[in-house]
Amino acid sequence: MLPKRPSTWVDRLLDRFLDLLRLPAGDLLRNLVYRRLWTSILISSLGGQITLLALPLTAAVLLHASPTQMGVLTAMELVPFVLFSLPAGVWLDRVRKLPVYIVGELTLAVAVASVPVAHWMGWLGMPWLYFVGFLLGTVYTIAGSASQIVLTQVVSRDRLVEAHAKNALASSGAEVAGPGVAGALIKLVGAPLALAVDALLLVVSAAILRGVKVTETLHRLDGADFWRDLKAGIAFVRGKRMLVALACAVGGWQMFNQAAQVVQILFATRVLGLSAQSVGLSYIALGAGTVLASALGHRISARFGPGPSLIGGFAMCGIGWAALCVAPVGPVGVAAFAFTLFMFGVGAVLIFINFLSLRQAVTPGPLLGRMTSTMRWLILIPAGPGALIGGWLGEHVSLRAALAFAGVGALLLAALAWQFPAIRAVKTLPKVEDEETPLGAEAIPGANLQPANGN
Repeated sequence: MLPKRPSTWVDRLLDRFLDLLRLPAGDLLRNLVYRRLWTSILISSLGGQITLLALPLTAAVLLHASPTQMGVLTAMELVPFVLFSLPAGVWLDRVRKLPVYIVGELTLAVAVASVPVAHWMGWLGMPWLYFVGFLLGTVYTIAGSASQIVLTQVVSRDRLVEAHAKNALASSGAEVAGPGVAGALIKLVGAPLALAVDALLLVVSAAILRGVKVTETLHRLDGADFWRDLKAGIAFVRGKRMLVALACAVGGWQMFNQAAQVVQILFATRVLGLSAQSVGLSYIALGAGTVLASALGHRISARFGPGPSLIGGFAMCGIGWAALCVAPVGPVGVAAFAFTLFMFGVGAVLIFINFLSLRQAVTPGPLLGRMTSTMRWLILIPAGPGALIGGWLGEHVSLRAALAFAGVGALLLAALAWQFPAIRAVKTLPKVEDEETPLGAEAIPGANLQPANGN
């Protein structure tokens, strides 16, 4: 059971606001601990929208990066996943996750703040952005895994799809407001200085996380061995047919996703002729798609099942990328760009709320760190080559060719995934089959949520 904490005036005000929204007493947002976690995600995501636009626009517009350089920039964010994911999983199973999450937010703030500082000092160039990308990827690898485990300490396993959907809704809300704010900031102060706002929001997010209280018990075993524990995590994933199928399917989607992301902004600015502000406004469609999928994702998963819903997400992303690759220049092309972002928003949310829930639902607490890192490592191995393929196609063939590769590939992936019962046949969240012997550190999830106002 989660520890009770006195409510601040802000918490009491939020309770009254939730009453106006007619949220039921058992809604996750009624819980003080989860609500603080959710608020941190919302604020961090709002800042992330600024970086999502400002960092590639800094490279593409200010530094005149080539498609290949854009591919390298994306790949630099992915390299740490390949290098550090597996050892990070072993380490995370031996330490408390919440402090890692908080330090990660602060490190991200320093990383993005370094871009405007470097610009002001006259040091900014692609090598600097490569370093920032690598640092961002390192934090996402370690602290990102920790943040996913923290959720299991706050929410019971049977409510994971609901929790991930609400987390996606927080991100979606940021994606609705963020692009417009980012576009206005970029136009007002330039892309590099806009990143300073993200740094400030990340500091606020870290401060909120300090108020999140979770129960976590560390199991320290005599003779703990790094390599033995690493192999135990890999063996667990390998022994679960569903996890293997999910890793292959989502890994394939990541390859096509990264190929599209590398050229998407270049296509919008150089082929369709959109300004930086217009690109930012178009990204509101991404937010609309994620809000829709986040609001309905839990019900969609309950109606069709987590497996079929995930496969549907592959198809929706593929349709969006395929539509953009044939979009003409002019108003129709601008509409196609917004449509692509909308479809990606819907598809990506359906993919990840079900992917994260399925893999966490079947994993014993002592193995959550290693499972999370192993799965992230597996799905992101194809992402780096995908980014490089997208960049190469964009520079040596055409930007449309890179988008066609992503769109057709994602549609074929959806058709292929539908042939595997290990994913298609999953209609409800599975249960943990057995609790493994604790290795390293285990978090005890707070399964019994209590309303923040004591109702």
